[in-house]
Amino acid sequence: MEQQQSTQPKAVMTILICFLIAFIEGIDLQSAGVAAAGVGAHFGLDKSALGLFFSAAILGLLPGGLIGGRLGDRIGRKKVLMISVALFGLFSILTALVTSYQGLLFARFMTGAGLGAALPNLVALASEAVSEKARGRAISLMYCGMPIGGIAVSLLASSALATDWKVIFYVGGVLPLLVIPLMARFLPESRAFLATQQAAAQTEKAKFSDLFNAFFRLPTLLLWVGYFFTMMMVYMLLNWLPSLLMDLGFQKQQATMVQMFFSVGAFVGTIVLGVLVDRWKMQYVIILMYSGIVLGLVALNSFDTVTAMYFAGALVGCFTIGGQMVLYALGSQVYPTQMRGTGVGTAMTVGRFGAMAGPAVAGQFLAMGNGATGLIAACIPGIVIAAALILILLGAMKKRAQAAV
Repeated sequence: MEQQQSTQPKAVMTILICFLIAFIEGIDLQSAGVAAAGVGAHFGLDKSALGLFFSAAILGLLPGGLIGGRLGDRIGRKKVLMISVALFGLFSILTALVTSYQGLLFARFMTGAGLGAALPNLVALASEAVSEKARGRAISLMYCGMPIGGIAVSLLASSALATDWKVIFYVGGVLPLLVIPLMARFLPESRAFLATQQAAAQTEKAKFSDLFNAFFRLPTLLLWVGYFFTMMMVYMLLNWLPSLLMDLGFQKQQATMVQMFFSVGAFVGTIVLGVLVDRWKMQYVIILMYSGIVLGLVALNSFDTVTAMYFAGALVGCFTIGGQMVLYALGSQVYPTQMRGTGVGTAMTVGRFGAMAGPAVAGQFLAMGNGATGLIAACIPGIVIAAALILILLGAMKKRAQAAV
């Protein structure tokens, strides 16, 4: 009891700082979509080139997540997180300073690398700061910073401060640099990581190949494909939602407000689904989450009034962003401490291939003359596939747990 009380302030501090970093990540993840019109006008980009602009940061997430998660397991979550935050802060600022399209793509790629390296360590720190029974709530409290960051950037975009698109990237760059001293002073290293490191001094360390041993091969592959299809759709919406709504006939300010409701719904969904992860069977949460995504996509295609579209945006945000948090919580359950960063980081990296493909494919789809409604409808089969695979994964995990008893 005394030990639990002594570690509680550290857990609160860990989740608070991780929340703050997730908030900043949320600003950056939606900054490209919000600034797309200004960026396109400044550099003279068509929809296909804008799709590559969106995908550049997501491409950077691939090596970032893979290397960041692996390094977090080896040298510590805190060290890697500080380096990652510095990286995406500096290159977010550089995004506003470049003068060429090639420089713009490079700056976004490096920003994505920093973001990608940060996220698996945020998940690991939050999940390892609390008991297993509170893991879903801890990850949701951390991760809800992202939709709040999305709300902040939507409000910034609709204000007079953001008449210049560069302001959004300056804000997204300066804030992480200001957080680094707080991390250095107040963020504790994961106790579970430190305990594992002490044990690893006397035993063989976990290897990347362990993800494919007889015990983890099937869960790893199922988790990867589920991440891929889910994140493909999530990032397509994050980047293209304002443009899609304007193609459907809504004004820019109305489209920006729908994206803000998307972020509000994401915040609510992250909290509610996080509580349900700790209280319900994971199968029920997964069914609710993917059913909600499909309903939200149908609503986006069916509603034609501004008020109804606000509701549709909130519904989609609730289950897409909240659902992404559920997948992160699931990943932390699949892998033990000594390989959690590697396992979750690698799954995120595979998911980023879907995230990278989503905006680029959407750009090509629209450039070929297809409408926004067709693009939204095309997302539904991928969501159904992802849901089926994740449910198969949960069944495999249940059988594995029963066999271990």
